[in-house]
Amino acid sequence: MAVQNHTRDDRTIEDRLSHIEAQNNAIIDALQKKQKKHIFTGLEDENEERGNWSGRFDFFLSCLGYAVGLGNVWRFPYLCYKNGGGAFFIPYVIMLAFVGMPIFFLELSLGQFSSSGPLTCWKYAPLFQGVGVGMVAVSAMVAIYYNMIIGWSLYYLFASFTSELPWEKCDRDWATDMCLDYIKKAESAQECQDDNLLINRTTGVCYNRTTEKIAMIYDLALAKENGIERKLPSEEYFERKAVGSGLSDGLGDLGPIRWEMALCYLLAFILVVLALSRSIKSSGKVVYFTATFPYIVLIILFVRGLMLDGYKEGIEFYITPKTDRLSDSVIWKDAAVQIFFSLSASWGGLIALSSYNRFHNDCLRDSIAVALGNCLTSVFAGFVIFSYLGNMSYELGVPIEDVARSGSSLAFIVYPYAVTLLPASPFWAIIFFLMLLTLGVDSQFVLVETVTTALMDRFIALRKYKLLTVMVLCSIFFFLGLTLTTNGGLYMLEVMDTYAGGWNILFISTIECISICYIYGIRRFLVDIETMIGYKVCGFCPFIACKYWWALNWCVITPVLVAATMVFSWVKYTDMEGDKFPGWSDALGWLMTLTVIVSIIGGAIYAICSGEGSFSDKLRQATTPTVEWGPALVKHRQLVAKYVPGFVVDPWGKGEPAVMAEDITLQVKGPSPIDKKSPYPQQTSPYSVQTDPTEPGTVSPVYVTYVE
Repeated sequence: MAVQNHTRDDRTIEDRLSHIEAQNNAIIDALQKKQKKHIFTGLEDENEERGNWSGRFDFFLSCLGYAVGLGNVWRFPYLCYKNGGGAFFIPYVIMLAFVGMPIFFLELSLGQFSSSGPLTCWKYAPLFQGVGVGMVAVSAMVAIYYNMIIGWSLYYLFASFTSELPWEKCDRDWATDMCLDYIKKAESAQECQDDNLLINRTTGVCYNRTTEKIAMIYDLALAKENGIERKLPSEEYFERKAVGSGLSDGLGDLGPIRWEMALCYLLAFILVVLALSRSIKSSGKVVYFTATFPYIVLIILFVRGLMLDGYKEGIEFYITPKTDRLSDSVIWKDAAVQIFFSLSASWGGLIALSSYNRFHNDCLRDSIAVALGNCLTSVFAGFVIFSYLGNMSYELGVPIEDVARSGSSLAFIVYPYAVTLLPASPFWAIIFFLMLLTLGVDSQFVLVETVTTALMDRFIALRKYKLLTVMVLCSIFFFLGLTLTTNGGLYMLEVMDTYAGGWNILFISTIECISICYIYGIRRFLVDIETMIGYKVCGFCPFIACKYWWALNWCVITPVLVAATMVFSWVKYTDMEGDKFPGWSDALGWLMTLTVIVSIIGGAIYAICSGEGSFSDKLRQATTPTVEWGPALVKHRQLVAKYVPGFVVDPWGKGEPAVMAEDITLQVKGPSPIDKKSPYPQQTSPYSVQTDPTEPGTVSPVYVTYVE
């Protein structure tokens, strides 16, 4: 291949030959990459050293899968029921607009602009580098216990491959005397008397005269007031067979490791290692299934739910608004917390994911799409869940509020029992736990990827050994989480869930807004974003029409609302309730929380102490962008240099080739010059190259001659 430049040039022959040779080598390299272009995924890596997503859908689905998790199915519907049904949608949407989306967009922009993970993206103000450490610590702690929930899903999935679900009926091997099948519901006290049972009119129950055990309950409400309740077979199975929490006296009595659950926990980590074994591209392909499959299952389950008796009552209970609840401050706090945590903001995952984007990706479009998709998923999941709860209420003859629960109780107790009331119950159980599995694993992928990305950005040599890094990391997480596989592991999980990702996340998000708006400068940050995504966003809207809206949120509205929510959480703080949690349970939880806070404060102290000169000089250095801050590629840093005086374009001395694969526009007529079967011995075609190796930023039209 040879290159002929037909433009006139007064340079010497040697200079011109050097120019042609450099341009020729750059074009050859770029064309080789051009051959790898896929019609849907686009070019290969823009950032060869770090890697990029294969295409836009990889990133979008990864973000969607990360944001849409188990909380959308087991927490949001319960919060709606708890906070006035449809009335909860009002504060929920408001918090989405003023808290959720702004934080989401800020983190995607920060990661994409710097091409850095949560540990190294703070070069715009080293004073806040500890925030990145805190994010990584949160992701690590959440990854440890979140994978245990995936292990539960695997356990139940394997148990569902049977002709009769094991939790369909009480089994003496694991059930207690309070199991539903062993205690009948009497129509009245007269029925107890007819069966020669001993009646206790204070508690509403009837006892067997011989064994003195409860045989019937004739008044469920009165019995409940006295702490006497029948237990569903699925509840007994979960507590005494699957997880073993019913065999433990609490967090102080962990008991032995349950080997079946430990193997499921190990298998969950093996799935993570397989998904992250190669580059970001491997997990980017896995999410094509894990991020879309839950929607297929939800639709199937919803259609089936609409065929059940009592579904109308369940859905009405879910959406009927109680507008008087809007005056209660609790509903606003719950909406803020739910929207904040359902989007998985300030955990570092969004920064890690967006750091693999190409520089000019429209991250605003992705932010809006993912945030809306996440919230709509939560609402739709509520319709699905309450259609089954309505049927369960109908079949058991109890009010819906008695079967509506939150968290693991909904996913592993209430719904599993609900499917036993359906024909072909094993089939419905299998697809439900497959949905839980896929909902959980793509969030888990990102949690582990966040920690991995942070380590590889900090220790660049690890990039060559990503598989080994992921394996070592998951091995450490597995051994640290073995306590979760014991009989008392459920109580340890509840402590971690309460404190690991609690109000410290709200603190992190507040610091993010302050550091960007008041230290780095909101004006410069807006120009940085505009440099990335262009003058038009979402394909049609001028960025200038909305950028001040984002600035107002980041500078004032979002941090104020998040801080208010954080303070409200402190005011309403209560210890871990119940006799299952000893006094030191909260101390253990606060230790997890303080790990994050100490990281933030410690990072700030280190940034100041490592500076030079007087204290004011050190503080100025800690709040001034470093020479390496900015885009990862020289050609993108050249764009920043146009509006930032003194900006260093190539602080690493990379000397990147000026011609990149995406800089070439192919204009080939006739047979492809790359096709070696071409009947033509040579083919000359004009190419438009957007940069000149000797004069960066210029346009140099060249002609490429191909010779076989």
